[in-house]
Amino acid sequence: MKIVFMGTPDFAVPVLHKMVDRGYEIALVVTQPDRPKGRKQVLTPPPVKQAAENLNIPVFQPEKIKNDWTKVQEVNPDLIVTAAFGQILPKELLDIPNKGCINVHASLLPKYRGGAPIHQSVIDGEKETGITIMYMVEKLDAGDIIAQRSIPILAEDTTGTMHDKLSELGADLLLETLPLIESGRASSVPQVEEKVTFSPNIKKDQEKIHWTKTATDIHNQIRGLNPWPVAFTEVQGKRFKIWESQILSEQTDQQPGTVIDLTNETIHVACGEGTVLSLLKVQPSGKKPMDVSTFLRGSGNTWISGMKLGEQTDE
Repeated sequence: MKIVFMGTPDFAVPVLHKMVDRGYEIALVVTQPDRPKGRKQVLTPPPVKQAAENLNIPVFQPEKIKNDWTKVQEVNPDLIVTAAFGQILPKELLDIPNKGCINVHASLLPKYRGGAPIHQSVIDGEKETGITIMYMVEKLDAGDIIAQRSIPILAEDTTGTMHDKLSELGADLLLETLPLIESGRASSVPQVEEKVTFSPNIKKDQEKIHWTKTATDIHNQIRGLNPWPVAFTEVQGKRFKIWESQILSEQTDQQPGTVIDLTNETIHVACGEGTVLSLLKVQPSGKKPMDVSTFLRGSGNTWISGMKLGEQTDE
């Protein structure tokens, strides 16, 4: 069975590696173009391209697959497998492989269609998520479901830890599914449209902490934006990122955003509905991430109890 694999970020790399290790013929890898990265805007290849080149697999990088898919047609694959590719495939491309096109999606569809299912599941405080293998259609993440497997989201999990767990789970579930597709024994069920929810790519306004929300909601936001793009508040007119936090059992009558307890090792902040959040790992503007005690011994010497977080900034 000749396969064309389409993927871009780190999430897709284990999927590619495990297919190759299992002996599947990957005739072509399709991924996004190289993009500028970092402060110096160095042109950087996507992780899937780097993996494919290490495996000596030909790579194709169209700017828009809907306008440029002839190289895939030339390969004439039996199956197209996608994992976090980042573009919707046109009908002409979907019709090429005789065994169809399938996608490895990081949610339990029909919940969390879209580009940020891992982020959103953690932000929403979900206790469970998973992987869906589905047939692809022109509509975003709307195809029939072939296989699913769930995994718990633990209290200490972040988007980063769930990303790694789901990446491996997706690769393993795909390997269980491919023999069924190859032999024509794969069954599928339509998604229940009434249960559809969406998880579009994270927008900048989702990164800002609103202290009027409860400590639980803010804590989940912080977990869900760790390690990227990282939740932030404003302190003395500058952006102040918060990487890790802890929900406290105590209650307060202070206004949300007020620092109510400040020691050499702790910063406790009032949140909505009288709840309290402890900051554990922070990143002042222009600095690297650090634990709170390290911050308070250094650049945190201007902090005082009663100060208010969330001042307006243009950054």
